Amino acid sequence: MTDLEDFEAERSRLTAIAYRMLGSSADAEDIVQEAYLRWRDRSDREVSSVSSYLTTIVVRLCIDELRSARARRESYVGPWLPEPLLVDESDPGAAAELADSLSLAFLVLLEALAPVERAALLLHDVFEYEYAEIAGMLGREEPACRQMVSRARRRVGERRHRFDADQQAGRELAAQFLSACAEGDLAALLSVVSEDVVLWTDGGGKVKAARRPIHGASKVTRFLISVAKGIPAGTEFREAVVNGEPGYLFVEDGIVTTTLSFDVADAQIVGITAVLNPDKLRGLT
Repeated sequence: MTDLEDFEAERSRLTAIAYRMLGSSADAEDIVQEAYLRWRDRSDREVSSVSSYLTTIVVRLCIDELRSARARRESYVGPWLPEPLLVDESDPGAAAELADSLSLAFLVLLEALAPVERAALLLHDVFEYEYAEIAGMLGREEPACRQMVSRARRRVGERRHRFDADQQAGRELAAQFLSACAEGDLAALLSVVSEDVVLWTDGGGKVKAARRPIHGASKVTRFLISVAKGIPAGTEFREAVVNGEPGYLFVEDGIVTTTLSFDVADAQIVGITAVLNPDKLRGLT
């Protein structure tokens, strides 16, 4: 195989790693392209494992990018949410599997980790690399990598294992939620959300959105009913799988203005993420 063929065989997995590290499809694509250039121009032509070699490049580039992005994210207006990613709806099983590590809520939790910790956790728990491989990729000793993963798990908890695998049930809850919002039916909304539901909204300072996460069924539902009254007439609501979770796209004049995604557990909505920042929605239109 040629260098390009070797790389293309790994591209999908490399992009998946980069997106989970950075929370941005555009940045992930840039990282993967840079990785290809480094692969093409490498001096060591004989590589024992193409997969490990390329993963090492991507992970280290992502770590550098996260370090430079941290200051920008700390000064971000309101909660920072990753760029929404639509998942192929023709494969519900794949969508359910992806939801474990792709949900916006889980990616937000990863923001609490140092870049190297984030890499170690994702490589081991999501992409199933052995500690010895991770140590080589990160330039750390194996015991240190074990400690990083253990510490990272404690910091984010076992949150990603809460997702319900029943996609159809999740879609039905999402539909009930949207209908109740549109009708201003507070009782119906309260019946589908958990008492400790959390709402994140990301406007990036460019459109109106809550500046902090909103906690609790009463506050979340009343806020959403108020916001729903301001949705322009003629807005189209398109059902979608957003980051592996049931969701909707709000479309005005052919342009996606909002994505909603729902974190479902124990037959209730436990988390809602709304991305309104137009910079993060351009790739969906």
